[in-house]
Amino acid sequence: MIVNVRIDERLIHGQVATMWTNHLKVNRIMVVDNVVVKNEMEKDVLKMAKPNSVKLSILTTKGASARITNGQYDDQRVFLIVKNPATLVELVDNGVMLEEINIGNMSAKKGSKQVAKSIGVTPEDIEAFKHLNEKGVKLVAQMVPNEDKSDFMKLLREEN
Repeated sequence: MIVNVRIDERLIHGQVATMWTNHLKVNRIMVVDNVVVKNEMEKDVLKMAKPNSVKLSILTTKGASARITNGQYDDQRVFLIVKNPATLVELVDNGVMLEEINIGNMSAKKGSKQVAKSIGVTPEDIEAFKHLNEKGVKLVAQMVPNEDKSDFMKLLREEN
């Protein structure tokens, strides 16, 4: 059902709309974000950015958790995208099983440190990643599908 989980604060953009969706052969992109779900303009932009052949769900963490755990998407190939790791902590804590999370673009912010190209993490992000790791979720950094995956927890340890 969920074929890939990606953290990318840009959500749907060129790389996601073309490279990732084609590589993963998905038929649904699921954006999970409690703020975006309330912003009509942002939702309209996401609808325009997605490939025509792919369905789009824009959900709160609570809504996504309920739909995923009750099997609503079991017959689909879903690409789940969030802006930050805290959203994934909520999903996992609400019973959503995630095997692997791909950390993509997280731009530098005040108080963040760079752990890889295009990945800046705050202390809150680090705590969220540790929580996900403790829950048995594999964390990898991978910008594009043809790039090798890097062990994200190793990248975090190297920076601490």
